[in-house]
Amino acid sequence: MEEIEFYIDAAKETMDGALKHLTIELSKIRAGKATPAMLDGIQVDYYGMMTPLTGAASITVPEARTIVVKPFERKMIPEVEKAIRNSNIGLAPMNDGEVIRLNIPPTTEERRKELVKKAKAEIEVAKVNVRKVRQEANDSIRKLKNDGVSEDAVKAGEERVQKLTDSYIVKVDSIFADKEKDIMSV
Repeated sequence: MEEIEFYIDAAKETMDGALKHLTIELSKIRAGKATPAMLDGIQVDYYGMMTPLTGAASITVPEARTIVVKPFERKMIPEVEKAIRNSNIGLAPMNDGEVIRLNIPPTTEERRKELVKKAKAEIEVAKVNVRKVRQEANDSIRKLKNDGVSEDAVKAGEERVQKLTDSYIVKVDSIFADKEKDIMSV
């Protein structure tokens, strides 16, 4: 039974990772509201070394549709601006010599529906990942039969993995419902 517990714990940990990845990916889908997370993943050439934007500038959201990026050094403004332009987030940076402002345009109904579809695609990827973890855990548990673990223990382990999978699928659906509500609210 100890081996079965090990595989169930490992599956839970991997499923947690899939949920974390999902929330990161969904945070990149902007719903017309400014959030610093929209700039996650942007790298800046900071003295010859690629650095996350947060390592070269402070990011604030003074208004619902505006992000302000203030580089720690004034001479980094062109580099930060270039990194934002090249990041394909669809925002045009405007700099006033002190800070870079990013205005988030209001989203149309059609665009919000596109964003929901994009979120739905990320949800499906997360569900596939959770199910893949279930399959791997069940395969590992089934192999324990060869090591002398009883068939009943293997069945019980598979049932626990299925319950774990079901609970994570419910969590994924809940995350999607929240994101869809967030995207569709004007």
